[in-house]
Amino acid sequence: MSVDQTPPHASDLLVVEDLTVRYPVHGRRQTVKAVDGVSCSVAEGETFGLIGESGSGKSTIARAVLGLVRPTAGTISFRGMRLDRLRGREQRRMRRHYQMIFQDPHEALDPRMTVRASVAEPLRVQRRGDAGDLVALVDALLGKAGLSAEHAQRRPHELSGGQKQRVNIARALALDPELLVCDEAVSALDVSIQADILNLLAELQREMGLAYLFISHDIGVVSHIADRVAVMYLGVIVERGPVEGVIDSPLHPYTEALLAAEPQAVPAHCRTERPAPLKGELPSPIDPPSGCRFRTRCPYAEDRCAAEVPPLRELMPGRWVACHFAESLDLRGRYLTTAGGR
Repeated sequence: MSVDQTPPHASDLLVVEDLTVRYPVHGRRQTVKAVDGVSCSVAEGETFGLIGESGSGKSTIARAVLGLVRPTAGTISFRGMRLDRLRGREQRRMRRHYQMIFQDPHEALDPRMTVRASVAEPLRVQRRGDAGDLVALVDALLGKAGLSAEHAQRRPHELSGGQKQRVNIARALALDPELLVCDEAVSALDVSIQADILNLLAELQREMGLAYLFISHDIGVVSHIADRVAVMYLGVIVERGPVEGVIDSPLHPYTEALLAAEPQAVPAHCRTERPAPLKGELPSPIDPPSGCRFRTRCPYAEDRCAAEVPPLRELMPGRWVACHFAESLDLRGRYLTTAGGR
């Protein structure tokens, strides 16, 4: 266990420790450092959010948890079972406990299959029930996702984007999972539909005791649904803590920059003073900056930031940050009494 990792608790469902994932670059000896030593956990019934720009490593963590990519180093445990060691039949058997909701609801559905066939597919694979049972099970699952039995005979092109994502949610629920991995699950939807899907996920969590690993680039969306949040930048976690604390009083300059980039749904005369939005492009994960990876875009960077990697440390109870100068920075949150409220 790394020095920056909180010891696992009895209620922890998923525990990721020192996870590293590197991809080879075709024709070159270098590797893409997609995830580099990340540690986090998701407790029973909790929503844990991962936020950051595209290319920060969020989706790679999700794929590693689901066994879709193999970790280069580190461990992934589900109720004490090492997922990173599972292969073949054992892996398929364990996957019933954790399912994924993908970003694009249309691409996640087979256009040749009816809604009923898509939702029933995991039940068939796991040999749950006979043909008669499957009809009743699918109808019940569609009902949980806010759809009616009449949707069961439709195909994806006959559904709206929100309806397609509800079908994907129903399919994810088919095997009674304990954890849902939501990888940008609402980013492809209209804003009004996003709210409906987020409310549905919150309702399902209350009813079924589900835990969510919720991945998004939208800090406002995460603030609406998450209990705790980790902010990722270029393959590492730079800040972690309760979502209200991270948003109201960020400890890392990158979190401050993400908040500054969010639109404020308040009159101009009520807005707080905000820092300048983040400038520049995300550095290459093939050759990340030395020391602090955020230093090339950080307005507070000093020589020490290039020379030393800042450890992820607990600055106050439950609040972790990877910044040499976190104690001395005067960072401001974004929210007053408005958007993102839960």
